[in-house]
This record gives sequence, structure tokens and C-alpha cells, in this order.
Amino acid sequence: MNKLFDITKFDSYKEDNRREVKKAKGGLPNSLWDTYSAFANCYGGVILLGVLENNDGSWRTTGLKKADQRKLLKDFWDTIYNRTKVSINLLSDNDVEVYEVGEDIVIVIYVPMAKREEKPVFINDDMFRNTFRRSHEGDYHCTRLQVKSMLRDQTENTMDMEVLDRVPMKDLNYETIQGYRNRHRTLRPGHPFERLTDEEYLRSIGAAAISDEDGELHPTAAGMLMFGNEYNIVRHFPEYFLDYREMLDPTIRWTDRLQSSSGEWSGNICDFYFRVYNKIIKDVKIPFRMEGGDRIDDTPVHKALREALANCLVNADFYGVRGVVIKKEVDKLVLENPGYIRTGKGQMRLGGISDPRNKTLLKMFNLINIGERAGSGVPNIFNVWEDQGWVEPVIEEQFAPDRTILTLEFRKKQAIKTSDKKQAIKTSDKKIRKKTAENMEKIREYLRENEGAKTSDIATYLGLSQARTRKIMSDMDDVIAVGANRNKQYKLTDTV
Repeated sequence: MNKLFDITKFDSYKEDNRREVKKAKGGLPNSLWDTYSAFANCYGGVILLGVLENNDGSWRTTGLKKADQRKLLKDFWDTIYNRTKVSINLLSDNDVEVYEVGEDIVIVIYVPMAKREEKPVFINDDMFRNTFRRSHEGDYHCTRLQVKSMLRDQTENTMDMEVLDRVPMKDLNYETIQGYRNRHRTLRPGHPFERLTDEEYLRSIGAAAISDEDGELHPTAAGMLMFGNEYNIVRHFPEYFLDYREMLDPTIRWTDRLQSSSGEWSGNICDFYFRVYNKIIKDVKIPFRMEGGDRIDDTPVHKALREALANCLVNADFYGVRGVVIKKEVDKLVLENPGYIRTGKGQMRLGGISDPRNKTLLKMFNLINIGERAGSGVPNIFNVWEDQGWVEPVIEEQFAPDRTILTLEFRKKQAIKTSDKKQAIKTSDKKIRKKTAENMEKIREYLRENEGAKTSDIATYLGLSQARTRKIMSDMDDVIAVGANRNKQYKLTDTV
């Protein structure tokens, strides 16, 4: 955490999603606690008291003196221990430091990321109205949906363990179940579950459980998600949606698409996984290996793709909006799931801690040799991409709504260095840098999914300021503004 601030680099800092400055000349500012909540509910950050942001974004001290230190610190500690003001204190004495900058002092407060058991961190004794998160340089109120998501993630029993007391076993899709059992038999011959009846088997893998209400066997949420039919699944998870989009020809919007709501197939997670996996490996140009004279088509890349797809599904918040979206492009695979990263983005990349949002779904995938329980799946994906010489995978976490995005590119690093370094893309006779072009594509994708949106919504989605977002959209020929003033929305021209 101390890497976020070094007093010797004071003149080089600016506010961002991990750093915030407060004048504090008249005492502790109330906005301090908004930022405390926001940092705690995201990745942590550092708050500096006695500092002001100049018009150019640089910092200067505000004239706090040694005489102000005692009262400010006393008020701070008194308030942070006051449960009617702050829901939990995450700090120790070592998290607050005082520095001298010329004749002034600066108080530095390091706020750690809260554990999922401690979230949501809120203020003023009002969980649903005063829980904050950090986006770019500002703190914003969390929606009820986001707060409920944090509450669900507090417990050790994950959401997929719930017993659906009023759902009969016949509501499951037994064709999917038989396909799963056949894979299990093939991959684990002689497994103790092999001789069980279907109902005994489903209970053993966590897909069914005895209800406390009537003492009968009923599907669990995991069983319904994995083996149900979409029209039954959405009764329990109204926002449930699985979407595979193949975009290999720029002249065609979709070269292939698979949606759980189409009614042409079961729409459950098990069938989606195998259908999509077979599609995403079809064009992956990976040479086969030879072992003992036998051709081995199952390479580390195939295993990494299985891990990435399973990881996307078992960590999805199926109460969250927009659903699971898998996008296959010519040289890229993007996997998106609703829900923030329970362990934090850094820990996800580092590995070593397994904390899936749906533990029973993970168990079901593990039984057919898919997925890692040791938290090593994502680091393995990075290692495989490194071994192939491909561009490093990118993990993104978005809020409002919560989404986790993993991007896997099938392009060599060297090719990127020579062709894309400081690349300018010509669009409508204007040169646009690669990052701006990526933001433009994100805007198009967001507007396709939402059919229209206000600047504030798009800016939050991108993690940019509203001014910067408006500037980007002004350079897009396929985006127009509809309406005026407060009713103004942006839409794609082909939807108007």
C-alpha cells in the first residue's frame, strides 16, 4: 500500500482511482468518509489531508501546521470508531502517517481493500444509500443491486448452494445430465459415483439436496444452472443470460451466435460450455504434439481455454445484469461475466487463493477434469500465453454494473511492437490513437446492448470523465445524440 505514495515524489502525483487529496483547512471534510468507503469497496487507496489540486491536476499544500495535527487525528480516530458514522474500521496506527512539506504538514491515510466478508463498507448508518465505490477520480454511490451483490458474497455458502424447495426434480434436463455422466465415466472410470442412480448421483455432486421444508429431494441452484432448461432457470435467476458471439467477418455483424434464450437448445451452463468450447478452439492455430508416436491434439493452449471459459462461468453473479458474454474475433477472445472479482484483480493474477462465486459449479466442472481448485487457473493461462509468445492477457474489472472481463489475444508480442506501437488508426479522416479506438469500440458495444445511454452512464462504463467521453463520441460518425439537455441520449445511427 505504501507504494501508492512517496513523499519525495509529491510534485509528480495527480488524483486517480487510488489517490485523493482533501484541503482539511477547516477540520476533517465530510467527503473524507465517502472516499474511505469507496477505496475500501474497491482496491484500496491513499487519502492526503492538507493538499489541494491545482487546475492543471498538480498538487500543493494548503497550509496545515503542526498545531492542527493533534485535533485532526483525534477527530479522525474518534469518527472511524463510531459505528453510526463508519460501518467498520479497517485501519491501524501504521496506516496513518504525517509528513512535513516545507513549513506545512500533510497527513497520509492508507485505506486497504476490504475483505469480501467486510463489504459493503458504508457510512452514516445507511447501507443502501451511503455505500461508495471509486471510478477514475471520483466516488460514486453504489446501486442497491451492487450492495446486494456484496452482501451475497459475504457468506461462505455461495449462491449456487441454495436448495430450490419448490422445484421438482423433473424440472431438470435429463438429456444434459446423461451427457455429463457419460463424460464423467469416460474421464474417471471406476469412480465411486458411477453406479449411483441419477438422483443419488445429483445429490452427490451438489446438484440436488434434501429440503428442510418437506424432507424431499429438490434441485439446488447449481443443479438448475448446470442442468436446467432456460425457461426454468430464469424463474430463479431473472437476469440469467448466456451469449456467444462470433465476429470473424467485418462485413457481417455476427458470423455465429448462440444465446441461452433462443429456445433452440436447453440454455443451461453445461450445454453452453461444451458448445462454446468447441467453437472457440476450431480456429486456434496450435500445432499438435507427438508423444510416443501418438498425435496429441490437447495442448496447453486448449487446457488454458477450458480454464478461462470455466472460470468465467463459475465466477459469474447470475443475479447480476447483462449476463455472460463470450466474443470470438479473428485474433482475440473476450470473456465477460457479471460480478466483481472476489479476491481482487491483483490476487486473481497472482493466484494461490481459490474463492469462486459458485463453489458447487466449480466442483461439477472439476469432476470432469475442468477448472482449478488451487487458484492457479488464471496464472496458468498467463504462463501459457507467455510460452506462446503472445500478448499478455488483460484482466479488467468494471463497476456500475459489476463486470469482470478477460481478454486473450492470439497475436505475437513482436508483431504488436512493430505494427501497433504508437499506432494511429484513421477514422473519418481523423487520426485516432489505439486507446481511443478501443474506447470507441467499447462505446459501440455498450450502445448495442443498451440501445441508448446518457453520457454519465457511458463514462462510468469506460472509467473516464464525462468531458473526455463526450469528446470521444464527437469523433464517432456512427453515434448521434437524441434529445436535449437532461433527456439527451446517445445512440448508434443504425438503431435510430
